[in-house]
Amino acid sequence: MNVAATTGDTDHEEHARLEASRPGPRRRGRGRIAFAVSVFGELLITAGLVLGLFVVYSLWWTNVVADRQAHRQGDKVRDSWAQEDTGPGALDTKDGIGFLHVPAMRNGEVLVEKGTSSKVLNEGVAGYYTEPVKSALPMTGRKGNFTLAAHRDGHGAKFHNIDKLEKGDPIVFETKDDWYVYKVYAVLPETSKYNVEVLGGIPKESGRKKAGHYITLTTCTPVYTSRYRYVVWGELVRVEKVDAHRTPPKELG
Repeated sequence: MNVAATTGDTDHEEHARLEASRPGPRRRGRGRIAFAVSVFGELLITAGLVLGLFVVYSLWWTNVVADRQAHRQGDKVRDSWAQEDTGPGALDTKDGIGFLHVPAMRNGEVLVEKGTSSKVLNEGVAGYYTEPVKSALPMTGRKGNFTLAAHRDGHGAKFHNIDKLEKGDPIVFETKDDWYVYKVYAVLPETSKYNVEVLGGIPKESGRKKAGHYITLTTCTPVYTSRYRYVVWGELVRVEKVDAHRTPPKELG
């Protein structure tokens, strides 16, 4: 028996098996591509989850937080109204000046505070303009334009349903002593965010040419963007005194 020959044959077969088991250049290349695709896919899934969580935070959780804050602040304002030492007609703009009621928007009462900065509006309230055009305030009795802004999405989204408002719909502003009842007379579905003319004391873009007691609601449009502004104008039709039971006007019945 030729042991050397047998051993040589065995070594040759083992070498052949090892060579066959080694991945060729093409197989290794495919492995790298598959790995890269797998990693990329996982990154896309992770990014999708992060984006989804951000959307939930922006459009839901900020509403929850803002509504809680606005509710607490609103209670504080009403408590201050109940204090006898404030006196009739007292105006304190620090915590809020009153509540906006717009039945067509189906959002209950909205606290109105001073200013339209993100810091103010993010608390789930509406704010009256102090710049670039200073808002008139109904409580002063002077003619002018009571101009308001609020978020349309996130942070309470108090003007989310502004597009539901139509001509003739009521807008009611509640203060410590009075109910101011306005009626919508014009709507501008889209205008530049830089169009400050809509905030004028006489809002000529609404069709009015004379001084009066106006109210203007503004917010972002389209929904989920801040590209343009949606504007609604109303005009004062009457003022009702607040009674002992704080009975709302018939428009809110």
